[in-house]
Amino acid sequence: MQTGKQTPAEAEQSHSTSRPSERPWMKVLLTVLVLAVNFIFHYGVFSLLKQNDISPVWLTIVAVVWGSVGIFTIYLSLNWVLSLYPESVKKKIQPFVFISPAVFILGWLLFIPALRTLVMSFFGPNGDVFVGLKNYLAIFTQREMLITLRNTLMWVVFGTFFSVAFGLLIAVLAERSSFEKIAKSIIFMPMVISFVGAGVVWKFIYAYEPGDHQIGLLNAVVQAFGGEPQAWLSLVQPWNNLFLIAIMIWMQTGFAMVILSASIKGVPNELLEAARIDGASEIRIFFKIIVPYIKTTLAAVTTTIVIFSLKIFDIVIVMTGGQYGTGVIATKFYREFFTYDNQGYGSALAILLLLFVIPVIWINASRFKKEEGF
Repeated sequence: MQTGKQTPAEAEQSHSTSRPSERPWMKVLLTVLVLAVNFIFHYGVFSLLKQNDISPVWLTIVAVVWGSVGIFTIYLSLNWVLSLYPESVKKKIQPFVFISPAVFILGWLLFIPALRTLVMSFFGPNGDVFVGLKNYLAIFTQREMLITLRNTLMWVVFGTFFSVAFGLLIAVLAERSSFEKIAKSIIFMPMVISFVGAGVVWKFIYAYEPGDHQIGLLNAVVQAFGGEPQAWLSLVQPWNNLFLIAIMIWMQTGFAMVILSASIKGVPNELLEAARIDGASEIRIFFKIIVPYIKTTLAAVTTTIVIFSLKIFDIVIVMTGGQYGTGVIATKFYREFFTYDNQGYGSALAILLLLFVIPVIWINASRFKKEEGF
């Protein structure tokens, strides 16, 4: 029998069933509305930034505010929408909601340009004549391009090997030194310099002037020992590539040292002491205990430097501009695409570089997956 009056519990139940969060059609409507408002607002800002009549100052301010506050509002609004749904649904969807903006931006800025570059690689210089695999065949048949591929291989092999080897050696030796922090700081210091800055510094080391008056450090040393000054970056081919690779080794050794040193510190002292008590030499301990223990870190450092080597551009363009037989894939791509406006051939070079990098990334991703990194 109804008396016409509601108990507090009934009133609360009635109030809760009237809330939008308890109405399925209202949830769907709010979800669509929030997504639509986000899309319209951010597309409007993007359209505004594309206009050419905006001053660079305002363009920078709007871009910075949009990039920081805009992303925050996306997450905030989507999280509010999720709060309308039951907890079980929220737990399942929330991870996808939080990674979706990053995946969208990554696809927009990486996947679409890569796909467009792939399509362009099958066309001629102006992108209007379909040439099939002609650009790719040219890469592997032209003598200049074969030299470029050889140089890139030299960067990968020698640059990676010596960077990792020196980094590992210094990391092990520094552990036994009382000047560990100072030594590591000095070795790591080149890492804070950009590749362009390092190229400028090393230009003074390799500098060559015709005659006896030399300002380059290397030629000064050669002269001090009675040798003849050399134009290290132009006349001494193909060894000039090794002089350029030395710059990357100088910079990447510090990176390898820091990462490997942290891993070496994780080797249990009990294990090392037990090996020493059993009479194992330090060299045997290094190869039989330390290296196997840090092999995952060693692989991570190696693959990272391999990727650096494949993408090398700044050092070569600053030191030689890719001349004197020192060109690599990245410099060749830059010249073909931007200097000679050969879009099809340049795109094929970019795709080739991407194909070289993908296996290394896949190896790293597989290793992280095995270690449950993600």
